[in-house]
Amino acid sequence: MPCARRSGGVNFLEARRLVSGLHVGEPLPFLFALSGTAEPFVLYLRAAAAKRGRAADVRLLPFNTLAQAVRRDADPTTIEVFLLMPWDFVPEADWRSGVPESVDEDQVRSQASETARLLARRSGARMLYLPAPLPPLFPDPARGAALARSLESLALGLGAHVLPAEAFALPAYLSGGCPVAGHAIGLVAEAVVEAATAARAEPKKVLVTDLDNVLWRGLIAEDGVEGIAFEPVGVGYRHFVYQSLLRRLRREGTLLAAVSRNDPDVARAPFETGRMLLREADFVAIIASYHAKSAQIRELAQRLNLGFDSFVFVDDNPVEVAEVSLALPGVRCVTFPQHDDAFAAFVNDLASLFPHRVITAEDRERTDLYRRRLEGLGSTDLQGADLTRFLRDLKMTLTIHDRGRGDRTRAVQLINKTNQFNLNGQRVTDEQVRTMLEAGGRLFGAALADRTGNHGEVLTCLVAPDGTIAAFVMSCRVLQRRVEYAFLAWLAGQPTPPVALQWESTARNEPFRQFLSEVAGPLNGGGPVRLEPAAVAARYAQDLALFTVCQT
Repeated sequence: MPCARRSGGVNFLEARRLVSGLHVGEPLPFLFALSGTAEPFVLYLRAAAAKRGRAADVRLLPFNTLAQAVRRDADPTTIEVFLLMPWDFVPEADWRSGVPESVDEDQVRSQASETARLLARRSGARMLYLPAPLPPLFPDPARGAALARSLESLALGLGAHVLPAEAFALPAYLSGGCPVAGHAIGLVAEAVVEAATAARAEPKKVLVTDLDNVLWRGLIAEDGVEGIAFEPVGVGYRHFVYQSLLRRLRREGTLLAAVSRNDPDVARAPFETGRMLLREADFVAIIASYHAKSAQIRELAQRLNLGFDSFVFVDDNPVEVAEVSLALPGVRCVTFPQHDDAFAAFVNDLASLFPHRVITAEDRERTDLYRRRLEGLGSTDLQGADLTRFLRDLKMTLTIHDRGRGDRTRAVQLINKTNQFNLNGQRVTDEQVRTMLEAGGRLFGAALADRTGNHGEVLTCLVAPDGTIAAFVMSCRVLQRRVEYAFLAWLAGQPTPPVALQWESTARNEPFRQFLSEVAGPLNGGGPVRLEPAAVAARYAQDLALFTVCQT
């Protein structure tokens, strides 16, 4: 298939028609850099710009001066588009110079790398690469083929768009100095103007990461330091790889921050072990609280004096991702994958948001500079986004089990394992639960499923014979989904609803204190808290309506 037909390149007559038909157009000034004769491109460049309603003002380099131009400082006000050939990296590969008598392979590779380094300094330049064939530089053809692949890799490393190899024409290059075949000039001109008009994506500056099930596998508040995994083995392997990527990005100048629904000392505990790749000093801030993550990111942006479009947020919880997306639409949100088969694409896509062609000493020291700006940054009580519509779209199903009959193993396990969303922190034995049930108590478990998957049994509620809730716990991995409100509304609507909760403050149950304060008003240090069932059922009916409720 002819090269020009692939991307809509125009012929000479079409190019003239397009240019003559543009009477007024927004100016498009740019430099077209080519180590050959570039004059044949001018009409086609103007035509490609005219198709976009732009009036191209093209400046060309004098013949064979690209090498000198690369060594001069770039003009930051000028758009530069480089059409690179293999001999721009290795002058010995230029067909117009003939086949060299001998070539030092180490020297040409070193020279190619130096040219790539010089080009990389021109951070605003747009690159195209035409992989023209090389003359036979070495006695062994395999070495020449390896060099050709190496040069293309250097160009790709510069972010170059690789053109079809058949766009090169040796006869045209030898006779007139233009390396592009006549039939392909329109196609190449399209690529040049596309590069000149494309918005240059600025690298992101801050990566804000969740901790649980992202930086490590597991829930630090429930599993403890010894129960989480982040080492290069088993279930911790991809978290190790993720940490290694963040470590590299940090050294390249990316600012790292962490936001977690935890107590500060709990969130920092894994960093203090010295066993992880990342240290607390690698982060400009580790913010742990039970408030909206969007609020924490908002305050972080204000303190860093950076726009939201500089931020990337990574979390495994789709509800947290949605909350930040809705509250801060300028932040790029990325979901940490649940399965290994999506992990490689996730890592590469995330890394592509933080491209760095040149790493400076300032880049390496940026974290330390910004850490000083954030001294004393703590949690904020600002509100986050309204997630009602998103939660409704999750199609959640809450299955409530009467665990007073049959197997109650999971229900008792949750009471004894959960620390954060826990009514009073009291632990119970199966025998104590059995005794309470025989005396007229009730035990409920609740399982959650939605369109993202089945979350299993996530909530337990133990009601004593006198109608007081003796235990109420929920896995913190489903916070933000309003499960606790929906369950309490359902329970308050039962024929014999509970009338009080046995509240006790612990060192870890701040999330439950916030919930209970909203439900029952200000709390004291501990003791029974009155519950008004009718008021609770009415107040949280809209939360219950977010779920399809099943009972077993």
